[in-house]
Amino acid sequence: MQEKVLILDFGSQYTQLIARRVRELFIYCEIHPFNNPPQNILEFKAVILSGSPYSVRAEDAPHPELEEIKGKLPLLGVCYGAQYLAHFFGGQVSPSSKREYGRANLAFVNSEDPFFKGVPSDSQVWMSHADTILKLPEQAECLASTSDVENAAYKIAGEPTYAIQFHPEVYHSTDGKKILENFLVRIAGVKQDWTPDSFVDMTLIDLKEKVGNDKVILGLSGGVDSSVAAMLLHKAIGKQLNCVFVNNGLLRKNEFEQVLKQYEGMGLNIKGVDASDQFLDALEGVSDPETKRKIIGKTFIDVFDAEAHLVEGVKWLGQGTIYPDVIESISVNGPSATIKSHHNVGGLPDFMKLDLVEPLRMLFKDEVRRVGKSLGMDSALLGRHPFPGPGLAIRILGDISREKVRMLQEVDAIFIEGLKKWELYDQIWQAGAMFLPINSVGVMGDERTYENCVALRAVQSTDGMTADWVDLPYAFLQKTSNEIINNVKGINRVVYDISSKPPATIEWE
Repeated sequence: MQEKVLILDFGSQYTQLIARRVRELFIYCEIHPFNNPPQNILEFKAVILSGSPYSVRAEDAPHPELEEIKGKLPLLGVCYGAQYLAHFFGGQVSPSSKREYGRANLAFVNSEDPFFKGVPSDSQVWMSHADTILKLPEQAECLASTSDVENAAYKIAGEPTYAIQFHPEVYHSTDGKKILENFLVRIAGVKQDWTPDSFVDMTLIDLKEKVGNDKVILGLSGGVDSSVAAMLLHKAIGKQLNCVFVNNGLLRKNEFEQVLKQYEGMGLNIKGVDASDQFLDALEGVSDPETKRKIIGKTFIDVFDAEAHLVEGVKWLGQGTIYPDVIESISVNGPSATIKSHHNVGGLPDFMKLDLVEPLRMLFKDEVRRVGKSLGMDSALLGRHPFPGPGLAIRILGDISREKVRMLQEVDAIFIEGLKKWELYDQIWQAGAMFLPINSVGVMGDERTYENCVALRAVQSTDGMTADWVDLPYAFLQKTSNEIINNVKGINRVVYDISSKPPATIEWE
């Protein structure tokens, strides 16, 4: 049975980072809201309490039930978690008298304790809290301090309970990963056996048992997630898997034909459905981003439902849902506010009468790629940039027309092919072009033009939750701009987006 670690989430922006660091140690972990923990807590080998935007002194502070955990399982409190363990178990937490944000260096470390084994006494850590622990809880011993924070780390005598006021999960804490490893491996004794190969082996067994002899239908997008999900199902149940690839008329240039050919080479049982006219007709004259997404979602369901009815005896819907989608749908304060409709957590409408099978539901994007590699999938497919489900519809700001789609497809093709030729593509998380709802004056030959403007976008990220714009070479941007303007009729201006996420998003709609 897979050993696992529980992370109780108090609403911190860093909670997913804790999970990512734990997974990087080849240890399986799950995030659960503090107010909705799993019932089988004793099946977990260790528990981590996350940070939080709340103060433990506030009336509405998150208040977890720790009776089954504290003193019974190895427990690590991070920031808010550390302050919670102090505040409610005999210590004292008060507002900080000094600023405790950003980089700091440990000034004292108890290197005799296994928690800090191999961590230097001046190790850099990342602080981010308005409160501080003035008095430790009962039977606690200080393990580390900074020049400003006396109780930067502590443990409770007689039980495997540890706490730190800094964030080991962020890259700024230079030995943070080592500290997490010390806690999970040296103290909690968790096995480091969470690997792509082990995931594939377990998942194939689970899929065979879950699906049995039933048929599964899965909508492929050409992207990494749905492709890896399809390959796992294909290896588990073979021809019982029926894949459908729908052309919504908003794909990249020649993508429908290229992706179908690629999938057929992988041995998948796949059917291509060209429904581009159906989608583009439904979108005509629509400008609102959320309305666009809903129209595309409804039209896809109509097309997919019709195809599902053509497969006799289908009982399961396969999806490439990944862990960030799941986490965002079960936030501490209930479902996250709608920024945009795109995570298909929960599947298709009830009228389809299909049960869900989501083999990637507990994986982060980089883990999905590693699983794909373990399955022997083509590196070019696994290295594909993410592409939005609604396609170019949300990269065309304002209303959509067939002519705008044509222009943007040509622009996008020049940009993406250019990145590949300049060997920049694999250094980038995601890239694309945006069609802006403005015309600008230009000069071509001896004539003035009044034509369209496009924005190029390239970002670096790990999982899309945050992103930084990529500093592309000026020579590349210059060549790409010239090529677009000279070859795409209707475009006379190209700009480059240098916004990071946050505050901007990766897509413009």
